Amino acid sequence: MAQIPNLDNAPLNLKSIREQSQRELVNILKNEYGIELRILSAEPVQTDCTKVVYFVHPQLDLMRFISFHIRDDASKGLQREYFLYFVPRRAVACEKILEEEKIHNMITIGEYPLYMVPLDEDVLSFELDLALKEWQVDGDASSLWHIAKAIHKLEFTFGLIPNVRAKGKASVRVADILNRMQAEEPVSLSDMSMPEINTLILIDREVDMVTPMCSQLTYEGLLDEGKCIPMCSQMIFNLSCLLFLMIGFCYKPFLIVSVQFLHINNGYVELDASIMGMQQQEGKKIKVPLNSSDKLFKEIRDLNFEVVGQVLRQKATSMKQDYTEVTTTSQTVSELKDFVKKLNSLPEMTRHINLAQHLSTFTSKPSFLGQLDMEHTIIEGQSFEICSEHIEEIIHKQEPLNKVLRLLILFSVTNSGLPKKQFDNLRQVSCAVYYIALIHDFSKFIDYVTLRELLHSYGFEHMATLNNLEKAGLLKKQESKSNWLTIKRALQLEVEDTDTAKYYSS
Repeated sequence: MAQIPNLDNAPLNLKSIREQSQRELVNILKNEYGIELRILSAEPVQTDCTKVVYFVHPQLDLMRFISFHIRDDASKGLQREYFLYFVPRRAVACEKILEEEKIHNMITIGEYPLYMVPLDEDVLSFELDLALKEWQVDGDASSLWHIAKAIHKLEFTFGLIPNVRAKGKASVRVADILNRMQAEEPVSLSDMSMPEINTLILIDREVDMVTPMCSQLTYEGLLDEGKCIPMCSQMIFNLSCLLFLMIGFCYKPFLIVSVQFLHINNGYVELDASIMGMQQQEGKKIKVPLNSSDKLFKEIRDLNFEVVGQVLRQKATSMKQDYTEVTTTSQTVSELKDFVKKLNSLPEMTRHINLAQHLSTFTSKPSFLGQLDMEHTIIEGQSFEICSEHIEEIIHKQEPLNKVLRLLILFSVTNSGLPKKQFDNLRQVSCAVYYIALIHDFSKFIDYVTLRELLHSYGFEHMATLNNLEKAGLLKKQESKSNWLTIKRALQLEVEDTDTAKYYSS
C-alpha cells in the first residue's frame, strides 16, 4: 500500500523535483546512520545521539525551543554537536534570537532549499501554512518571495514561462518578484527547445473567500468535513492556499496548490482503526494513503458523495458476479487471470467502503444538514435575521469554533459586513461561551454572569482571533448596503444544474 504517489502520470516530470530534494537532504546528512526522527517541541531531547540536526521553518518561536534544548543539555553536562538547517532559507531575525540566547556560536547553521514538495501527480505544496495570515494580517510579504522563488526554480527545470497572468495584489507582487529574479538570474534557453509550461495564472485567495467557507460535498472534501483528516485546528488562518497557480501544459490544466488547505498530510489520513473495520485495534490510530496511487480513490475523489455510494455498489456487484461465474462455470486460464487482477483491487474497495460508511453517519446528522441549509440561505441572500439567530444558536450549543467562524465569515462577506448590533453581540458571545466550556464548574452560572464579564475573564484569546479576522477584512461591521446579489447574478457565481454545483453546498 503506497504511502506516496509514484508521479509516473504527472503532466510534468515532478520526479526530478523530488529526487533533487532527496539528493540535497542526503548531502546534508552525509550518510549518517542510526538517525532518530523527532518532531520539534518545547520538550527536551531524550537521546543518546551525539549529533542533533534541526530542520525548521524560519519561525521565531522555534528558535526558543532550540535554545531551551541546548541550555538543557548544557545543564546536564551533555556535549553534542548541533546543526540547524532553515527550510527553505535562513532568516536574520531568527539568528538574532540565537545570538540573544548566546547559543549562536554553538550551532552550525545552513539552509535546506526545499521550496516545494510534490504530493501528488497534480499537486505541489509550498509548505507555507501561515502565508495568508502573514500577508493579510501581519503585512509580511516574505511568503510571496518564497512562492516566486519556487516558481523560478521550476523554470530552471521546465524552461522560462512565457506568459504570466496575475489577479490580486499578492499575485501582482509575486509576478513582479519573479520578473526581478528572471532578470538577476536568467534561465538558460540553450538546452531547451521550448518551455514545458506555457502559461502561469496567479490568483489571490482573497479574490474568493466565499467558496472555502462553504461545505464541500465531494468524497475527498467530505473526508475533511467529517474530521477524518484532523490536521489543522486553526483552519481560517492556516490556509496555505494563498495563491492558486494554474499552468497550461499541452492544453491540459495543471493545478498547483498547497494541499494543507484540505488538511491532507502528505497524501494520507490518520484515523481510528475501528473506522477501517479493525475492531481488535480499537483506539489505535492508523494511516490510510489517499492519493493518486490508489486507482479507486483517483476515480471517485472528485465525485459528489451521493454518486460515490453508487459507484462502490456497482463495483462490488460486478465483483460478486465475477466470483459467481468462477465458482459455477469452467473458466479458461486467461479468464482466471483477469479475475485475479480484479481481486487485487479488493483492499482498495474495502478501504473506501469503510470510509464511505463512516461519512454517511456524518452527512446524515441534522447539524450537518442544517449547516448546508444555512449556507444556502446566506448565498441566496435571504433572511439575514434568521442567519444571525442561527449563528448565535450554534455558539450557545458550543458547536466547533471553525464551524462558527466559517458561517460568520460567509455571512460577513456576502452581506458587506455584519450589522453593528449583531457584530458586537456575536463577538462577545463567541468569546464567552467557548471559554466557559473550559471551566465546567462555572457552566451553571452562565445565566447569572453577564457576557461582558465572561469576555473579560475568559475571552481574550478568542478576541485576538476575531481581531485578526477583522484585520484581514473577513469580519467587519456593515457600513454600506450589500451588492452581493447583484454581483452573483452578473457573474453567475451560483451554479444550480451542473456538476460544478455538486462540489460545494452552493
